[in-house]
Amino acid sequence: MITDASGIPLAVSLTGGNRNDVTQLIPLVEAIPAVAGRRGRPRQRPRVVYADRAYDHDKYRRLLRAKGISARIARRGVAHGSGLGAFRWVVERTIAWYHGFRRLRTRWERRDDIHEAFLGLATCIITYRRLTQFC
Repeated sequence: MITDASGIPLAVSLTGGNRNDVTQLIPLVEAIPAVAGRRGRPRQRPRVVYADRAYDHDKYRRLLRAKGISARIARRGVAHGSGLGAFRWVVERTIAWYHGFRRLRTRWERRDDIHEAFLGLATCIITYRRLTQFC
């Protein structure tokens, strides 16, 4: 899952539990829709990506840099307190919002497409709830 700074999910990917999260970093970045903001063309990719230590690989730092994205990834072996936790907790809060949907808390479906449909529906509901707070 990749979110914006306020926790609204931008892209969600369904994978098996036995896969590393870092393998989905580039597909998630490429799946981000164009987001209109200031005048001009909508941004296709974020300027900065914050991530935890699981994403600390030079290969993925290089791939993000090649796409023009600055990677703020916590380094392995460095003590906590780097200040990144203030940004990374947003994703944890979004995961908690997903767990508010009982159907997603524990996966009961055998088929991936059904679970992915519930995941997409939950994404729409979470986005709707967050956007109605601004109106």
